[in-house]
Amino acid sequence: MLDSSRLSFSLGNDNYHREMDKLRRLEDCEASPRPVAAFASDHPDGEHIAPHRHGRAQLIHTLGGVMTVTSPEGSWIVPPGRAVWMPPAQDHAIRIAGDVPMRTVFVRDDARPDLPQACEVIEVSPFLREAIVAATRIPLDYATGGRDERVMELILDEIAAAPRLHLHVPMPRDPRLAQLCQSLIADPARPVTLDELAQEIHVSSRTLARMFHRELGLSFGDWLRRMRLLLSLPRLAAGISVLVVALEHGYESPSAFTAMFRRTMGVSPRVYLENRTQRR
Repeated sequence: MLDSSRLSFSLGNDNYHREMDKLRRLEDCEASPRPVAAFASDHPDGEHIAPHRHGRAQLIHTLGGVMTVTSPEGSWIVPPGRAVWMPPAQDHAIRIAGDVPMRTVFVRDDARPDLPQACEVIEVSPFLREAIVAATRIPLDYATGGRDERVMELILDEIAAAPRLHLHVPMPRDPRLAQLCQSLIADPARPVTLDELAQEIHVSSRTLARMFHRELGLSFGDWLRRMRLLLSLPRLAAGISVLVVALEHGYESPSAFTAMFRRTMGVSPRVYLENRTQRR
């Protein structure tokens, strides 16, 4: 016979977890009794999350918009389809471009020996993305040996196996140059020249060119092309036409965009996407 008191307790427990899910805080994820916890948060365009650190490692992923994550080890532009791995106790700050639904996985440092040891950007497959979203609804004290624990273990498997991305777009530490770069990330189709940007921060174009080389190790043109290329990859992967992607990222024609893409990646956008699909 079904024990009605146990059923009542079970239903009450489910309600409790749903309520706790609404109130979940970063601190709760840090204090979770389990090795993996996930957190959902939404951030408006232009928000700046000041430098901070966490006791657990983090996989920081965005479902939309673009994040720029900065730590003493460097800076990473993180569009949808990408995530940055941040080791525990590592200071980092985040700038938001576009509305960003952020989904973060917190991982205790003793969870697995095969996880990254340094900051790096990984490719997030649709499978891993859905697992991360599902994890944000899993109770922080999920039962061991059940479905919830298997989802969390699957996320760790996918993090360990995910392709590492070496197309790094550096970000400057100089606040004036950082503000310029952020404005270009927020509007990659904006037509700009070095002279126009130099006027915005009241320096000469020659001084601004030297700032790019000193801070980023790249010319302004090289940095702009690399940034636009990185932001274009998720759009291409989403099935958006080369024409639309080219216009969205400041190119006057798909042929100009394709030529830049081929020079940088060694293949056309079509071949790149075919190879990417075959790797999944």
